[in-house]
Amino acid sequence: MATPADETVIEVRNVSTRFGSAVVHDDVSLAVRRGETFALAGGIGCGKSVLLREIIMLQQPNAGSIRVFGQDTQRISEEEALNLRRRWGVMFQRGGLFTSLTVAENVGLPLREHTQLSDGLIDEIAALKIALTGLPLSAGAKYPEELSGGMRKRASLARAIALDPELLLLDEPTTGLDPLSAAEIDELVRGLKQSLGLTIVMVTHDLDLLWRLADRVAILGYGPMLGIGTMDELSRSDNPIIHQYFYGPRGRSAREQAWKQK
Repeated sequence: MATPADETVIEVRNVSTRFGSAVVHDDVSLAVRRGETFALAGGIGCGKSVLLREIIMLQQPNAGSIRVFGQDTQRISEEEALNLRRRWGVMFQRGGLFTSLTVAENVGLPLREHTQLSDGLIDEIAALKIALTGLPLSAGAKYPEELSGGMRKRASLARAIALDPELLLLDEPTTGLDPLSAAEIDELVRGLKQSLGLTIVMVTHDLDLLWRLADRVAILGYGPMLGIGTMDELSRSDNPIIHQYFYGPRGRSAREQAWKQK
């Protein structure tokens, strides 16, 4: 009998994706287990964010299947899809915040769309989620363009956890941030995972983030998947592309820093 830790939350099986004649994914398979932080990594243009969009049903692969919480995302009704979306939260690469709404209104929007809670209670929950991401209470009254890049990431994260999701998906959570702000987001995500019991899937090319947070990593190539495993396992891979990924100047620096912290 499977324990909760053995439960498969996401199963990607033999997925292939094409844009015209360009092959993005070629027979990609992977599984994400409950409670782990799983990362999708690889070079620019290898289809990391595309696969994330396929997992959350924003687009469909050309072949293969994707199951989330045991449900085939290509063979469910609209009502089932809506119920499934309530179980995950997404932090998009550019934040995805509505510029015409305040931070508090952005965070409260999923609650207004998916619950029958009163406006007053929604405002209270939004304030709590904003506080959980380390933003000052005053940030709730501001508009996204009034925030720094790091604060916008936090506001987007607050909206992603508004519905108390079981699954959190992060698309390039540290892109565009200075090293200090990126490290703060790392610690924030780590803390939220522990306090909220989240399963996390993140798309990133940030090697520091991969070493610090990822339990397992899938390295995507331009078509096939190149490898999957822990960072230690992948760093010993004899695949020349994965070797270059880990043993370039940035890869060596991130690996050495991670080992110093162990």
